[in-house]
Amino acid sequence: MFRFATLVLHALAALAACGPVAQPESNRTVAAYEVPLPTSEDKEQFLALLAEVGEAEGYHVDAATRTELEAMSEVSPITFNASVWRGDDEELMASAMDFQDRIGRVWISFPRGQDPSRSNQFRETLMQRINLDWPATASLPIMPSGTIPLTQDLVRTPSGYEVRASAASKYQQSEP
Repeated sequence: MFRFATLVLHALAALAACGPVAQPESNRTVAAYEVPLPTSEDKEQFLALLAEVGEAEGYHVDAATRTELEAMSEVSPITFNASVWRGDDEELMASAMDFQDRIGRVWISFPRGQDPSRSNQFRETLMQRINLDWPATASLPIMPSGTIPLTQDLVRTPSGYEVRASAASKYQQSEP
């Protein structure tokens, strides 16, 4: 069952995309990818993969049910929302969701983690499997603040997404 804490975490992550937010270094996003999941079957397969790879590491997945997604969509369209957790929701290992302006294109993000080597190993294992099943997966840029740019500020290139030149100044971190 999808947990309220996961919903709150995703809401905070969405707000973080609006500008820098102070956060523990372990929560800082270090990698993110867009995975094309246009069908319900794709989403089910992706969720099963998250669970398989996560469970192999002793983690678990919390995912929104269809009913929960419908309720969330009353505010803003969403068709996928899941997170991989270590322990009893002690540490977020990965977060994946689509959203209003990218339905069917799920963004999965990975935090630095409390133990970066453990987090890196999980990310590398999961991304190898994702890239096998969804070769059109593309990397997303992570800004100095640890945020991912807004969808409209990105442009797809052969090597992944980049910040559109006309929007780059919005994401420059100012000097203290």
